[in-house]
Amino acid sequence: MAAPNAPQPRLPHAAPALLLLLTALATTLACQQLWTHDDTFPGDALRLLQDVAPSHAQPCHLQEPPFFPDTLLHNNLRPHQAAATALRILQNLFHTLGTNSTRQHWHSQPRNDLLNKLQHYIHHLERCLPDNATLFKGPRNPLLTINKYFRDIQLFLHAHNHSACAWEHVRLEARTSLQHLHNLTRTMRR
Repeated sequence: MAAPNAPQPRLPHAAPALLLLLTALATTLACQQLWTHDDTFPGDALRLLQDVAPSHAQPCHLQEPPFFPDTLLHNNLRPHQAAATALRILQNLFHTLGTNSTRQHWHSQPRNDLLNKLQHYIHHLERCLPDNATLFKGPRNPLLTINKYFRDIQLFLHAHNHSACAWEHVRLEARTSLQHLHNLTRTMRR
């Protein structure tokens, strides 16, 4: 233990700024490497999403299904904002597709593989992103739009008693979400 009156080592005044800069650089590189190391993620997830469907799945027509928000399709996001948006979509997909009611309607092995793949990318994105509370300002926060969209999906499933038909619609919506993730990954690479 150091003596109470012993002088403490002092960092130069530029050290905190340098530390912040290095942290930001490491974070940026981690996010970019995530997608460049495995460019197949959205494609693999789309294939698994196709594989979870039972062979007898038929299109069904339910009232007022939720649709992927148009406002999310045309956003000009910076790479960190795209990463935060991708993370929120992945988290919501994992939560929605991981519920027990999918087990009775979807093939288990591709479902488990899909959930594992989603969890893998969630873990990596969480490690490479700073606190996303400061990433978006103003009324057009895509994270709030994503939360509302997935809340609407939960209400839709509940209104249709988590039926096979409702889950088929949700599977198709998940496909749209994964396709949007592909666009976000391109933005993250800029």
